[in-house]
Amino acid sequence: MEKIVLIISLLSLSLFAFEDTTASSRLVTNCLTCHEKEQIPSSLIYKRYLMKYSTDGRMEEAMNKYLKDPKKEHSIMPAPFFLKFPMKEKISLDDAVLRDNIQTYLEKYSMKKRLMLEE
Repeated sequence: MEKIVLIISLLSLSLFAFEDTTASSRLVTNCLTCHEKEQIPSSLIYKRYLMKYSTDGRMEEAMNKYLKDPKKEHSIMPAPFFLKFPMKEKISLDDAVLRDNIQTYLEKYSMKKRLMLEE
């Protein structure tokens, strides 16, 4: 019985790791490739969203709105940003994939991961 529980646990962990890798690779393919090509600092964008919206839920909603209808008035970036970087084109991803990419993005750049408590 213990061996079965152990095997099931290991399979679950490997499945979760595969799923996480897949989500990360989709994020890179759908989003970060262009960010890197255009040299758009993703961590800076995350920080601006965090400062303005403060919670993952509100940031996700704002990102979703901007990516579906990219206009300067929906962006959190200041006007001079668009003099250096191109305006985002409307995204062609379906809602579920877009939501998954946004959640993976928020997880990847989360400030919570960078906080360290003194021992």
